[in-house]
Amino acid sequence: MSQGSNFVDYVKICCRSGHGGAGSAHLHRDILTSMGGPDGGDGGRGGHVIVKGNAQLWTLLHLKFRKHVIAGDGDSGGSSLRSGKTGRDEILEVPLGTIAKNAETGEILFEITQDGETKTLTPGGRGGLGNWHFKSSTQQTPRFAQPGEDGREQWNILELKLLADVGLVGFPNAGKSTLLSVVSAAKPEIADYAFTTIVPNLGIVAYRGGKSFVMADIPGIIEGASQGKGLGFRFLRHIERNSVLLFMVPADTSRTIKEEYQILLRELQEYNPELIHKPRVLAVTKSDLLDKELQDEMSKELPEGVPSIFMSSVAQRGIDELKDLLWKEINK
Repeated sequence: MSQGSNFVDYVKICCRSGHGGAGSAHLHRDILTSMGGPDGGDGGRGGHVIVKGNAQLWTLLHLKFRKHVIAGDGDSGGSSLRSGKTGRDEILEVPLGTIAKNAETGEILFEITQDGETKTLTPGGRGGLGNWHFKSSTQQTPRFAQPGEDGREQWNILELKLLADVGLVGFPNAGKSTLLSVVSAAKPEIADYAFTTIVPNLGIVAYRGGKSFVMADIPGIIEGASQGKGLGFRFLRHIERNSVLLFMVPADTSRTIKEEYQILLRELQEYNPELIHKPRVLAVTKSDLLDKELQDEMSKELPEGVPSIFMSSVAQRGIDELKDLLWKEINK
């Protein structure tokens, strides 16, 4: 199986939490007491469906075929104020950067960002109160107790946004996959046609002194991606999680470098204006096609205020300088 088919960033699951156990209406009886007071215990709560962060996971693949998650019911209360046992919780482990949503309303419930962090996705029903809670001066021996609360059944969506230090942004075929294959151990599919990358690839980039950072090759965005054209929305979602955006524009673009950069920037801004505040670096790729004179000429027309570099993954030109530039931006 290729990495592509293993990358699952969206699952829809029906979650059913447990019913709460009923409270007990027991009245105390023993050898000495034939008509004792209430001593019925509380019912146990129903099991929750819980989501837990796991830093070792990268995708939601393990949940892809798990359409129904059912937590256990709570047990009824007993005599002598014994509480019922709590229902079994169902724990879904997810990668960091996973967002939980209500499938019907689209409302975002929470986001998991820490290893070991837990959040309740579907709470179990509360256990019913035993009859001893209802004892009063006017009602010495209540013969009733509360039933347990019903569990809930709801469809939820788990959606992954990648957590990476550097996100590669560019039109299809800007050389993003090639760069990732050169600087990391990732082996993305590389071909000479647009939309080769249809799922994000992650690569660990080794840096000086044993340091490293994570780079994500996010599938190429096209003009109009922010309106949901092509596969735009699913891809742009991943860019939100990266701390530095590396804009990649090929030297052989039919537009000017500045124009192409502005179009990419506009797409991001329309999708989510907050993305504009992320640190940006501009790499002019395939620059082995340029001679010194042409490169100097193009340098004058680069957008202002953005650290930029001319590089070529194929010719291994400017790779170390690019890593230095990215490391500096990540650690600002």
